[in-house]
Amino acid sequence: MDPLSRLFGSFPRLKLLRLFIFNDDASFTVSDISFRTKVPKDQVRKELTQLLAADVIRKRASKDGAAYGANRKFAYYEPLVVFMRATTSLNDTDITTTLKKAGALRVVALSGLFTGAIETKVDLLIVGDNLDDKKLEAAIHSLEANLGRELRYASFTTVDFRYRVGVYDRLIRDIFDSPHRTILDKIGIRT
Repeated sequence: MDPLSRLFGSFPRLKLLRLFIFNDDASFTVSDISFRTKVPKDQVRKELTQLLAADVIRKRASKDGAAYGANRKFAYYEPLVVFMRATTSLNDTDITTTLKKAGALRVVALSGLFTGAIETKVDLLIVGDNLDDKKLEAAIHSLEANLGRELRYASFTTVDFRYRVGVYDRLIRDIFDSPHRTILDKIGIRT
């Protein structure tokens, strides 16, 4: 079991905390929370009760029912944000293993959220052959559920990626000219 799960009581609670902390300007319904974290609705309701009691989140009325959001007035809000940012990450193996479910990967590069580069347009670059779009979306959603945050990503076939590198495509340059980490490279890119 993840040490943070033990510290915060459960992995679902940790996922909810990440969602609220990393999206502190948004409010979510129970359905939204369940979808984004991949936690069943009954478990979401249980964890929301605990987080409300701790005053970490607040409840608002909305047109779709109750909506929940981070409580920025929580006494330890800033230290909690710093702690969550410092301890939330996925290792490279987890990322590639999750993405391999979508097809044959050739290149996976991390930028943006993963490297702290604020001005990049993409957090994750995926190059592969025979990538199934639905499986890729499911893999990305799985990563997002663990991170508590939406990921901006771009995917290309190997041929399209090589072409874009050759013509100095702005998106590709944006990724490789900014701080980035290439965690998988089976085509020998030189950027």
